Amino acid sequence: MVTEAISGILATLIAIILHELAHGLAAWALGDKTAKLAGRLTLNPLNHIDPIGTVFLPIFLVVSQLATIGRVAFMFGWAKPVPVNPMALHIGGTYNPRRMMAMVAIAGPLMNFALAIIGAQLFFTGFAPDFFLYFIAVNLVLGLFNLLPLPPMDGGRVAVGLLPLPAAKWLAGMEKYGIFAVLLVLFVLPTLLGQAGIHFDPFNDALNAALPWATNLVFQMTGHTNGF
Repeated sequence: MVTEAISGILATLIAIILHELAHGLAAWALGDKTAKLAGRLTLNPLNHIDPIGTVFLPIFLVVSQLATIGRVAFMFGWAKPVPVNPMALHIGGTYNPRRMMAMVAIAGPLMNFALAIIGAQLFFTGFAPDFFLYFIAVNLVLGLFNLLPLPPMDGGRVAVGLLPLPAAKWLAGMEKYGIFAVLLVLFVLPTLLGQAGIHFDPFNDALNAALPWATNLVFQMTGHTNGF
């Protein structure tokens, strides 16, 4: 149980820190030095810690799952968001803050998918296979979750960058409500309705359907044609 807890927490920390680092590196590559000046282009985990998303939530998930189901089946978390100045983003002499922010946003999920592929390759070395299974799952969950097309999720910011301006403005205006909507659908409604005997858990239902397929896909992408 201790090994399982350590594996889950370590895999989550690596996934969320490199996710945010990818945002910072993408912004830096596009000319914005804000993250670099803030000391965020570093692998030092102390520079990325969010008290809730990096410390409390992963520990809570591990402890609660070990106490209730005896294993760690799901891990999630987030690091402190990397600061980005959209007006500083450019390619050559071209400035397009919306499009550039979409590029910065997609870098996070792409990092997680890349890490999942690396984890799949390392899984077959025979070294710490249980850890790398957690590592693959955490990165796939984080990558897929962040593709939700609602700000402040990365998918929402990508949509703001690609939609026609009127629709983009409307969607961007939803950002202040987005995190509450996500928490409502992911945690509050499933819990309340579950107590009333009503099943409502769209994210977990979608995740349970997508995760086995995505896991097999990353194994196949590393040359293991039979998947996992």
